[in-house]
Amino acid sequence: MNPGPGGRLLIKLGGTLLDQDESRLRLAREIAAIAANPAYQVVVVHGGGKQMTRYLAERGVESRFVNGLRVSTPEVIDAVVKIFAGSVNASLVTAFRAAGARPVGLSGLDAGLVDAEILDPDLGQVGKPVASDARLLQVLTGENYLPVVACVAGDALGVIYNVNADQMAVACAISFRVSQLIFLTDVDGVRDGGGQIRPVLSIAEAQKLIQDGVATGGMQAKLESAIEALRRGVSEVLIAPGATAGIVESLLNQSTIGTRLVA
Repeated sequence: MNPGPGGRLLIKLGGTLLDQDESRLRLAREIAAIAANPAYQVVVVHGGGKQMTRYLAERGVESRFVNGLRVSTPEVIDAVVKIFAGSVNASLVTAFRAAGARPVGLSGLDAGLVDAEILDPDLGQVGKPVASDARLLQVLTGENYLPVVACVAGDALGVIYNVNADQMAVACAISFRVSQLIFLTDVDGVRDGGGQIRPVLSIAEAQKLIQDGVATGGMQAKLESAIEALRRGVSEVLIAPGATAGIVESLLNQSTIGTRLVA
């Protein structure tokens, strides 16, 4: 399904891509070029797991993961805000500014953009998005600003949650009613049992890769997020290598790079 040129677009950037100045600045230039096109309204959501692990290790705090999710004690939540909503967000905002865009750094805490609840008490303050209010995104993109959203969420009682960046991207994509959700990651796409990249996947085919144990860990989480997005109104989800130069424009021109998931 081709959503056609233009429309609302959400791009999720993985932390690995943001860790190096070169790839961060290149992606900022590519995304800024799309955001400058009046046919598009663009929102960026980002993670920063590598930077977080490094920050905690430097302070003698061991990172513990359960099913790929970081156990989030109050000490870790303090670091989540400092790193995701602080240094990683700021470095990305400044990269977009240098690329000529009008970026606005946000997190899910701002104006109730994404509210969450406890996912599992054993994980501490790891949140599962339960509501998203996209009005702030609509106001900003309507005035040609580029929202840059860190994967930190909250609730009406003032609790702060560490939210998986893929789930954060899906929550924003659904409420902002995007036509395309793009996951730029450090893999070439979704591989089948034979190790081949699948250019197109249906929901049923994606579910089968999970059930058969082919897609595990981070890729399983990405596919589960993509399936939820497709079921809730997003036309297309793309999983593609962010390290490839010109990747954003290629994907919008219906290139066969990466994997395209369709409802």
